[in-house]
Amino acid sequence: MPVQLVLDGQPKDLGGGFVVRRVLPSAQRQAIGPFLFFDHFGPVTEQPGDNHDVRPHPHIGLATVTYLLEGAITHRDSLGSVQDIQPGAINWMTAGRGIVHSERRPVRLKDRSYVNHGFQLWCGLPEASEEEEASFVHTPASDIPRVRVQGAQVRVLAGAAFGATSPVKTLSQTIYLDIALSANGKLALPALAQELAVYPIDADLTIDGQAVAARSLAVLQAGQPAQLSCDTSVRLLVLGGAPLGHRFIWWNFVSSRKERIAQAARDWQQQQLGRVPGENESIPLPPLKPPG
Repeated sequence: MPVQLVLDGQPKDLGGGFVVRRVLPSAQRQAIGPFLFFDHFGPVTEQPGDNHDVRPHPHIGLATVTYLLEGAITHRDSLGSVQDIQPGAINWMTAGRGIVHSERRPVRLKDRSYVNHGFQLWCGLPEASEEEEASFVHTPASDIPRVRVQGAQVRVLAGAAFGATSPVKTLSQTIYLDIALSANGKLALPALAQELAVYPIDADLTIDGQAVAARSLAVLQAGQPAQLSCDTSVRLLVLGGAPLGHRFIWWNFVSSRKERIAQAARDWQQQQLGRVPGENESIPLPPLKPPG
């Protein structure tokens, strides 16, 4: 049976009543391939007057991967990037040695109600790339490959699958797919990477005869193909890649060296990690002491 482990996410309030479902990291598993952080937010209706903005905050040693099913978010960072994140696009921000960014309600939606629904994942960087220069790349939805396989619609967000390759550049082998499976549908999922997991978003799924509830992450056995099937239509994510190895994670910082995280905490406290142009707010360090 290919399902090795099933992870159930836990609610996490990011502030202002904005609650996400956090699946990774967990006590049972730190990462799947390079993915060591998995937040599912929404669907939530944003009303005029709601303040779910994420003020400027820093990162090191990781790449944030933001993907929307509905809604919009305005990304700004210390490189000067300003980008409205739209459904279907991939927004890949590599923190490397350090970056600061904010995520806010678009100005054009200030007085409107709209639904936000999507995912933010973090990829740990290979040790050789942890101190690279920071970067931000927006890949619009129109550039993401779409293929039809055995009655399923597959969008290849990152990596290669089913004969299609995403233009999104990654620093290690990475698989990230958005799949729509029709009612009573079946899909043979190859062993696309050594580590792979499946996350049904909006309905239950069956993997080689084992039921997996919606909003649970099913970690597959290493190197094994799997048969996906469903009674009702379901949208799901597939994610994974080459094993990352252990990382230290504290607040918004990731590194293979705990002393590097302690240094990043000092740098943020001394305002040495950069500023988002035009923004004066920031999120302070948490009270917990960093490792190191």
